[in-house]
Parts: sequence; C-alpha cells; structure tokens
Amino acid sequence: MVVANGHLVILGTTASGKSSLAFALAELRSNVELVSMDSMALYQHMNIGTATPTAEEQTAVPHHLIDLVAPTEEFTVSQFQAAAQRAIADIETRGKRAVLVGGTGLHVRSVVDDLDIPGQFPETRSELETESDTGVLYQRLLTLDPLAAGRMEPSNRRRVLRALEVTVGAGRPFSAFGPGIDAYPPTPFTQIGLRLSRELVDRRIAERYQKQLDEGFLEEVAAVMTLGPSRTAKRALGYGQLAAHLDGLCTLEEAVAEAVRDTRRFARRQERWFRRDPRIEWLDVQESSQEVLEKVLRRFDELANH
Repeated sequence: MVVANGHLVILGTTASGKSSLAFALAELRSNVELVSMDSMALYQHMNIGTATPTAEEQTAVPHHLIDLVAPTEEFTVSQFQAAAQRAIADIETRGKRAVLVGGTGLHVRSVVDDLDIPGQFPETRSELETESDTGVLYQRLLTLDPLAAGRMEPSNRRRVLRALEVTVGAGRPFSAFGPGIDAYPPTPFTQIGLRLSRELVDRRIAERYQKQLDEGFLEEVAAVMTLGPSRTAKRALGYGQLAAHLDGLCTLEEAVAEAVRDTRRFARRQERWFRRDPRIEWLDVQESSQEVLEKVLRRFDELANH
C-alpha cells in the first residue's frame, strides 16, 4: 500500500463541484497533482459525458487516471486500484502531494483502504447469470458464505452475483477477502466531503446535461457506440439513454429526461454510500464549492505539518 504523506481526498456526489474545487486548490498549491477517482473518466473518447477536465486544465495542473484505456476495454476495480497506487507513488517520488478527486465510491475505498479485491471469474459468472431468479442465487450464497450474504440485500442481484462468482470461482468465501466495505479502519488518507442539498444537486445535474449536449455529447455517444463499449464502459451515465434515442427508440427530450432521472438516483446512492463512512469530514456547500476553498486549503496545509 502507498504510505500517504499528507494526501487528501475530496469527494462528493456527481455535480457537487469537487473537481473544480480540487483544481482551484492545485492552482494555489504548486506541489499538488490530481488523481481522478472516477471510474469512467479513465476511458478515452468519453470526455464530454464524463465531465473530464479540459485539455487546458490538464496542462495547467498534472492529472492522473484520465484517458487510460479505450472504451472497448474492461477496466476492473483491482486494475484501477493498482493504477491509482502507481500514480500516487509516482507523485511521491517527485516530492509532490496527491489530491484524490472522488466520485465512484468503491474505487475511492479501494485506494483509501487498500482493499483486498478478488479477481474476475467470467466463466463462473456466465454460468451463474443463466439463473434469472436472484432469490435462488441468494439462497445459494447463504449456504456457501452466510457472512457475505448477511452483508447485502437479497434483491441486490449485482452484489449477490459478484459474491457468488468469487466464492465459486476462487474456491474461497467472498467474505474472506478482508473486512470489506462494511469496515472503516484507520487510514492514512484524509477525506473531505462536500455536502449539498438534494435540490441543488438535482438542478446542477439537469443543467450539466444541457451544457454537455451543447458541447456535442450526442455526437460523442454516437462515436463511442460505433466502437462497441465494454461492459464497464457501458455503465457511464447518460450514454445508454442517448444511444436509445440514436437508435430511434425515444425522442431526445425523453432520453435526456431519463438520463437526468437516473443520474439523480445515482447521486442518492452516492450520498448514502459516503454517508456511511464516519471518517469523512463534511463541509456544507450552499451554492458553489468555491465557498469552502479556504477551509480545504487550511486542512491541506495542516496535513503537511503533521
């Protein structure tokens, strides 16, 4: 694991302004390099829809884990964890400090807690996916790994499938891979969270989609779909809905409305995920994340003196 020396994590829901806050901090502290914790910004050709920092921003401040792979490639959490740890170690060799800019909860935790992440077992997963009844899969998990089963909702098909895939494929209980995401042990990373009202987040999400469309999001989606995105890349918010419009299945207005709804639901899930972590230091934002810049700068400077 990387031994963090004054490294900071700035996290929050989508559209919370965390990226602009981190960039402002880096502009004021020349020893800072930014590490994206967004599971979708790592894909090339998906810059508009993932709100990737602009070329100008990346020139002004060093950024890591952006545009790493083609959208046709799968990129697992364990691959992301290894890439992030390499990036942070590289930053440390130059005597710099990393600011991790977080949005994807599991990816943040994989680095902050150096999670022991199980491998992938695609053949096992394909076999398990032939069972359409999630309840049946959950009962099987309950028999093979009751501890893991007790940590998840029986109806959460994605988590149940993953736990079974690992338990069967690895021949080792899923729960045996460390304490998992339900434990919050001490960590050398300091995490600051931005807390906005749901109304503000909802408004920002709608406004951002309109801005992205003006910037050419629809054309970007068409290009990405032509390439044939991987299973992980397909999870990017907005792309599936706009692709449905391009396929003639709905109007653009209907596609955007669905994308906005789904993204707002995703923001609620992010909020619940981050809220469970007692180690996060929360800052309230009324309108703009720049309101808390001075507080974040002070906290950042404090860490350097410890």
